[in-house]
Amino acid sequence: MKKIGVIGLGMLGNAVALHLLDSGFDVTVYNRTKEKTMQIKEKGAKVASSPKELAENVELAIIVVKDADAVKQVSFEKDGVIESKNEKLVVADMSTINPSESKNISKIFLEHNIQKLEIPVMGGPNVAITGDLVMMASGDKNTFENCKEILYNIANKVFFLGESGVAHSVKLAMNLQITMLALALSEGITFIKKSNVDPKVFLEILNSTYFKTGMSEKKAYKMADGKYNATFTLANLKKDISTITETTKSLGIKLPMIEKAEELYEDALKKGLGEIDYTGIIEYIKRINESK
Repeated sequence: MKKIGVIGLGMLGNAVALHLLDSGFDVTVYNRTKEKTMQIKEKGAKVASSPKELAENVELAIIVVKDADAVKQVSFEKDGVIESKNEKLVVADMSTINPSESKNISKIFLEHNIQKLEIPVMGGPNVAITGDLVMMASGDKNTFENCKEILYNIANKVFFLGESGVAHSVKLAMNLQITMLALALSEGITFIKKSNVDPKVFLEILNSTYFKTGMSEKKAYKMADGKYNATFTLANLKKDISTITETTKSLGIKLPMIEKAEELYEDALKKGLGEIDYTGIIEYIKRINESK
C-alpha cells in the first residue's frame, strides 16, 4: 500500500498526514473545513472534495475525527466513504469512540465489502509527527497483516488485540489513566504551593520514585508554571471521559472516580477552559480555590 488517505485534519490527523508524506507515501486528505488543508497541500498532499473522492483514490483511508457521529457522517452520509466503488479500499478508524459503536460501524462497512480496522493511538501530535505513537489495533487479522507496514510507520509500537471493538476498549482505559494522573498532579501541585513549597522540588522527589510517570516528568512542570499549550484539549478529554462513562453503563459496572472526573471536567468546560491542554484541569482547581 502506497496511497493513503487521512480524513480529519485536527492536530493528530494533520501530524499523521505530514509524517506519512515525509515517509514517502502518496497522501490524500479531506477535511470538512477546507482552510485546514492548505498547509498540508503545500507539503505535497492531494486534497479531496469529499470522503467518497478520497476513498476512490487510496488503498487505506484513515479516519481521525471527533466522535462516533462524525465517523458515521464521513462514512455513510452523502458522498461518504461507503459510496466509493474502490474494491481495494481498507478503512482504519483512529478516532476514540464507544466500542459498541465501533462494532456497528464495522458491520456496516463489511456489508458493503469494505474491511475496517480500529487503530486508536496514545501520544499527541508531537510524537505523531515522528511516527512514535503507540497503537492499539483490532479487526480482521488478515487485513491487519496487509496494513502492517503503514501501521508500523505511524507508530513505533503496535498491539493487535483481536476482534472489532477491543482496541477502543483499551484506548478508553488508557484515557481513564491520563484523566486520573492529570487530576492527581493538579491536586498535588496545588497542595504543595499552598504549603509554601516549590512544586518543582515536589516533582523532583516524585520523579525519583517509581510513582513517576511520563506526565510527571514532562507536562507537570508546565502545569506548575501555568503553561497549557494544547496537544490534546481539555474539551476532547471530557468527550472521551463521557464515552467511558457511557461504556461502563453498557458493561453494567460502576467506576465512581471517572464519574466524579466527568463532573469536574464538565465544570471546567463551563468555566471556559475547553481549548487549553487537558492538564489545564489544574487551572480549574486553582480557580475553585480562589473563589472560596
